[in-house]
Amino acid sequence: MELTAEIVRNSLIVLHFIGFAAVFGGFMTQMKAMAQGAAKIVPAMVHGAWTLLATGLLLVGVREWMAMMEWAPELNHMKIGIKSLVLIVLLVLILLNKKKDSVKAPIFGTIGLLAVLNVVLAVFW
Repeated sequence: MELTAEIVRNSLIVLHFIGFAAVFGGFMTQMKAMAQGAAKIVPAMVHGAWTLLATGLLLVGVREWMAMMEWAPELNHMKIGIKSLVLIVLLVLILLNKKKDSVKAPIFGTIGLLAVLNVVLAVFW
């Protein structure tokens, strides 16, 4: 059963990475437009943000299960809370601006920064 949990967890991590790639890739494709004040929220960013949220929630559930079964150490709930807050702000900014013809550079830059911040928190904390 422990092996099954690891396979599920690793599969969710791969999907989580794909969600990040969609958000950050969409951001990167609009960098030139951002400099001209014409950046747009591309559909990949919307889908990627939802993927990050869904897989993140599922990852927490799987890790809690693994900790309960004593297959893994307890989760750092402070880290999960902060990463969740960063992700919610990212998702809200994307959703509020997805129908606009252009997104102002500071807002668009914040979206990219939050996406990178979420990865930095995951890796270094």
